[in-house]
Amino acid sequence: MQYILIADDNHDITDVLSTYSKKEGFEPVIAYDGEEAFRMFEHYNPVAVLLDVMMPKEDGYEVCRKIRAKSNVPVILITARGEDFERIMGLDIGADDYIVKPFSPSEVMARIRAVLRRMTRKEKDVSNGNVISTCNLVINLDEYTLHISGNKMSLTKKEIETMWTLAKNPNKVFTRDNLLDSLWGFDYFGDSRTVDSHIKRLRAKLDTVEHPDWNIKTIWGVGYKFEIME
Repeated sequence: MQYILIADDNHDITDVLSTYSKKEGFEPVIAYDGEEAFRMFEHYNPVAVLLDVMMPKEDGYEVCRKIRAKSNVPVILITARGEDFERIMGLDIGADDYIVKPFSPSEVMARIRAVLRRMTRKEKDVSNGNVISTCNLVINLDEYTLHISGNKMSLTKKEIETMWTLAKNPNKVFTRDNLLDSLWGFDYFGDSRTVDSHIKRLRAKLDTVEHPDWNIKTIWGVGYKFEIME
């Protein structure tokens, strides 16, 4: 049985998402506050989690942090507000996607399918070799760690996945849409500004340790690539 955890204090939303989840072949489990959501997460081990940001007792951000400390299960945040800083905050604490109310239940299901496809691709990456070592950079996708010159960097799950995707394909240019699809599973959803903000914050963290032999290079008007210096 594949469970999906739906956490929202609005019963109308949980009812409609439950109905659509069942149509997709999932078994929905429902929580109406943050504390209950985390308890149910630990009990049911769902394949994906839908979290309302504004919930009683604990908000969705805090529940996401607690889930991410234990698991890489896909987490999609749902909120009535869609400001860029809130979207980036959600992604930085480990959320895989971010949906703004009002939304189409069919779109939510499409997001779930997309993020589960992305997780399958990552699992194949691990099975085919879970460590990249180039220059002074070492990425272990199995352990979700990244070291530069032996220094363990404090990166989010999404930042490590970004570096894995880029470093696994040195000097290959990824468009913003490529990265949205590969890393967030947005397919045709998403906003290219999410990628730009994400890369900016990632670079700031990486640049705290010298890495003269490689860099994340911007290809103006196109996207980004992991460049190895000649």
